[in-house]
Amino acid sequence: MPIRKLLGLITLCLGLSAPPAHAQDADLCLIVADRIDDGREVSDEEKRLAHEACQRALADTSSIVQKYHLQEADIDITGTRPEN
Repeated sequence: MPIRKLLGLITLCLGLSAPPAHAQDADLCLIVADRIDDGREVSDEEKRLAHEACQRALADTSSIVQKYHLQEADIDITGTRPEN
């Protein structure tokens, strides 16, 4: 029995140490926006995936500052401002 508990605890710890998906989404969003700002080639598929990542990251964060940066990155990626 103690071995099962130990393995369960190890598995739980490994699962908790994984970064949340929204952090990966924010990274993808900002990285692709930086590439566009630098004038590098970005495929339509990369833009689509980055836009989707920006939208997920925006939904996941409650930080006004992060939302601002993600929205600006999404504008760079899509080339359009959202309608208000």
